[in-house]
Amino acid sequence: MNNLMENAMRRSIILGVAALLGQAAPVAAAEPTAAEILKKYDDTMSPKTFDALVVMIAHRQDDTTRTYKFRVMKGHDDKIRLWFFEPASAKGQEMLRVGENMWVYMPSLKRAVRIASRDSFQGGDFNNADALRVNYVADYTPVLGDSGDPKSYLLDLSAKSKDAAYDKVKLWFRKGDLMPEKAEYYAASGKMIRSMKFTDVKDFRGLRRPAHLEMKNELAQKRWSEMTWLDMKLNVEVPAQRFVVDDLGR
Repeated sequence: MNNLMENAMRRSIILGVAALLGQAAPVAAAEPTAAEILKKYDDTMSPKTFDALVVMIAHRQDDTTRTYKFRVMKGHDDKIRLWFFEPASAKGQEMLRVGENMWVYMPSLKRAVRIASRDSFQGGDFNNADALRVNYVADYTPVLGDSGDPKSYLLDLSAKSKDAAYDKVKLWFRKGDLMPEKAEYYAASGKMIRSMKFTDVKDFRGLRRPAHLEMKNELAQKRWSEMTWLDMKLNVEVPAQRFVVDDLGR
């Protein structure tokens, strides 16, 4: 009888210790993969469909500024169209991207002209692909790097083709919610040509994202541009005709 009681007590003690150890050392949550972080970036910065109002201020080398106000609409299959309202010199201009093709409609010419993804967006420090193509999953191969900060993740991105906005990109994300914090953009030579800060995280009808993007030109120190998202409607249904070149200017 004594042996039975002793064995029962031993089992109880062992089970108790095991339970305490389990509480003291819970299983850590799996770290996100590079692919998962990059998909989160696309979902945050460019949801499937939306209709937004944006302001961009371009700060020039001669200390002057130019302010642009435009509407940007994204439809299914990653199609994007822009309408410019300000300044007067840009009013009536429109931009369209379908697949890898981009156009700008010039009211003075009454026709659309093809543009390149790496050309400057309205003479500022963002390029056309920055404004018209946020599809990093399609454009880049991601690898996790050393962020140098235990509170951040770093992605090293390599372009899959010349249609990408940049040859290489470094993107830092805040751990926890994977919100983008800053970025560096590089040419094929390895020279950094742009850098960006993502700030002022806001809730746009259920989507939390940085509302303010500040792009610094690393090749001309006095040049930089800032883009502020004023409003964004999600899950909009856009007629397919809106993303046809012949519809520009109408």
